[in-house]
Amino acid sequence: MTASVELRGVTMDFGTYRAVDNVDVKIEPGEFFSFLGPSGCGKTTILRMVSGFIEPTKGDVLIGDQNMKGIGPNKRPTAMIFQNLALFPLMTVWENIAFGLEMRGVDKPTRRKRAEELLELVELPGVADRFASQLSGGQRQRVAIARALAVEPKVMLLDEPLSALDLKLRQHMRAELRAIQKRTNVTFIYITHDQGEALAMSDRVAVMSRGEIQQIDVPQNIYNTPANGFVASFVGENNKFVGQLTSSKKYKTDVGEFAVTLGQGVTAQSKTRLYVRPEHVTFTAKPKAGTNAIAAHVEDVSFEGNFASIHMRDKTGRRLTAELRNDPTNPPPAVGSATNVTFDAEKALVLLDSDATAYAEKE
Repeated sequence: MTASVELRGVTMDFGTYRAVDNVDVKIEPGEFFSFLGPSGCGKTTILRMVSGFIEPTKGDVLIGDQNMKGIGPNKRPTAMIFQNLALFPLMTVWENIAFGLEMRGVDKPTRRKRAEELLELVELPGVADRFASQLSGGQRQRVAIARALAVEPKVMLLDEPLSALDLKLRQHMRAELRAIQKRTNVTFIYITHDQGEALAMSDRVAVMSRGEIQQIDVPQNIYNTPANGFVASFVGENNKFVGQLTSSKKYKTDVGEFAVTLGQGVTAQSKTRLYVRPEHVTFTAKPKAGTNAIAAHVEDVSFEGNFASIHMRDKTGRRLTAELRNDPTNPPPAVGSATNVTFDAEKALVLLDSDATAYAEKE
């Protein structure tokens, strides 16, 4: 009970506004696939096209190799979970779960049995006769998942379902969702603006901006080898420097020339920036000759439990950030002190700039 989903040259226009622009992607059967991006990037529009609530202006949506053109949402092998969950308050938990089966004419004993089985699957035994108002936020989330699974969809569509939960519960439900998806092997298509959710749960992630896909890859590659400046800016934190490539391995900025690693498509003529993640920054009082080093003044140290964030300024006034693990044997530099931040060439990525990169800066 799983299926592939393919978008072929899909475009969606609302009047003169292009919400999705010529998107091509193939989602494999049983894959947990996330669309990640800021508000207005087109990710929810894609979900609505897959579900059948809207038809693309151009292009095709295929589920299990079948073209969905002209097939309404009630005829597609999909189920959708919305942000507000939309559980029926006057129905018990089991009645909520079995509602789709009731609409299909399934008899009551069979509906009840299936609801009980699904409550076991989502690890909520014993709550069948309660009402949604008697459950916690995380429990209601699981009921919504069970209700969607009751109609045996081949593709589950999830539109930011965790955004209303508090941080600890969101983190817990990430693991629960991933575990449920693996147990059922249903194809999950997940929509989120939260990079942590996308990276933690997904087999692959598509990062979107302004209706276009910027990169599709496994989470580790999205984070470690971003395709361009937008992906680097939107996914995780970075120290950024504008400059110019002076050779295949050197990048000149207003605070020095550094040994670097080139990203996809970068040439000497490209408009680029240098990106260095805070966790790749180290400190030294006297850097060795040839080391990538920047003199900096420490302004603030923020202790955040398992790590500390060190906020600094270089000689131009640019703000720099470093992250250090919480290790009493290696304390961060003191506030007000002068230091040098250093970073390896392998962790100094020169990436292409684009309109999308500037958009990420505003976000």
